[in-house]
Amino acid sequence: MLVLLFILFGAMAIGCALAVVAQRNPLYSAISLVGVFISLACLYVMLAAPFIAAVQVIVYAGAIMVLVVFVIMLLNVEEEAHRRPRLRFLVPAAVALAAVLIAEVAFILVSVQESRVVPTSSTSDVGLTQSIGSALFTRYLLPFEITSILLLMAIVGAMTLARRGGLISPRDPAKRDQR
Repeated sequence: MLVLLFILFGAMAIGCALAVVAQRNPLYSAISLVGVFISLACLYVMLAAPFIAAVQVIVYAGAIMVLVVFVIMLLNVEEEAHRRPRLRFLVPAAVALAAVLIAEVAFILVSVQESRVVPTSSTSDVGLTQSIGSALFTRYLLPFEITSILLLMAIVGAMTLARRGGLISPRDPAKRDQR
């Protein structure tokens, strides 16, 4: 039963990932990316990591995708006209790289099946909410805060660039409506 669910969620993740690349409309690509994130969250639940699955859904499928959709709507990206591809060697190169990737995955799966690793302890607190929270707010507090500051700077920079490019009016829209 678990193998069947793994195959289902893995196939759903691969299908949605292909849809992300294949879609011409960027909004449809973003929606397909949400499908990838949800599929990965289901795989995390199957691996007995519910906290990571919840973070995957809340942070990536929620916050990050809202930001991506906001940027897509802000830039007003239109569907581009279909034109003749100029780089004809990209399709064979992509097929060759996909074959290399499949060969690597097959090698890893075979080598993992042959080597049996015996766990040293039966109980582990890796991946539990309490261990992640205590590590995040003690040992990794500085990188956590630096990451949040970098994300804030990226958002402010994106808004500044959008204003300079004329995509956003520097005035408040509520004040324009009062005139």
